[in-house]
Amino acid sequence: MTDAPDNQAGPGTPMGRVLVLLDGSRMSYAALNAAAEIAARTGAEVLGVFVEELNLLRSAGYGFAREVGSSSGISRPFDPVELEQRLERLAGQARRTLAGVVANYGGRHTLSIARGSVVDEVLALVGPQDLLVLGRVGWSSAPGARLGSTARGLLRRSPTSVLLWCERQVSPQGRVVVFLNDHDDANRRAIMAAAQAVRHSLQPVTVLLGEGADIPSDRLELIKRDLGVAESDMRVRTLPATDPVTISQILRQERATQLVVSRECALLRQPGAEQLLALLNLPVTVTP
Repeated sequence: MTDAPDNQAGPGTPMGRVLVLLDGSRMSYAALNAAAEIAARTGAEVLGVFVEELNLLRSAGYGFAREVGSSSGISRPFDPVELEQRLERLAGQARRTLAGVVANYGGRHTLSIARGSVVDEVLALVGPQDLLVLGRVGWSSAPGARLGSTARGLLRRSPTSVLLWCERQVSPQGRVVVFLNDHDDANRRAIMAAAQAVRHSLQPVTVLLGEGADIPSDRLELIKRDLGVAESDMRVRTLPATDPVTISQILRQERATQLVVSRECALLRQPGAEQLLALLNLPVTVTP
């Protein structure tokens, strides 16, 4: 008889998969390590997704198309045969890396290889009970430069939670920060995602409320219960503003190790929200 994973869902709760998009970039393989660790804790299967971007292949078919090396800056013909070979090598690399990383955690894995639009292919695979783990940027962007177009598209349209991963040493003295607003259903999903993170990290929680918001004491008791933390391990702060600068300052003050936020909340509807997500140097979970 084996012990159940410490983060496994309760009886009758569907156990989703952990999907991770692999595109050959360093950040996607950092996300893979995070996905494999999460799957090991929950008993879930890791589904690696490698998509051959159809528009990229079509572009290579034009005689005038050229590509510029990201390191060398040298312009060269965009050869379709060479591109097909490159994609084949990347798929093989994804297959080997996925198997090796998941094996380190003793988990299960599958690789899906598709050809089409990256966002559409991922959305065709992901379900409401899954977790989607992404590197912030792909192979075409420098880390920290901006939020990648694939990440932006999936954040807007995913039916499940999306974890934007970054390479960062996590301080054990930090806190999980969850942003709540006036949408009860969105708050519930954000709280449950934060509870998953807290159950593993055993870190305290900071609940951030929007400008002028207030939560009755009985509601705070329910939030504390759902988070699974002691009263001393939860504190509530009301934001004076929801602009990126203020949010960044407060997250630094809280020593945030992870931010959990619903895409329905006011924070992500503010101008500059995507810039904020790109610049934050910590993992961010965005719930539906």
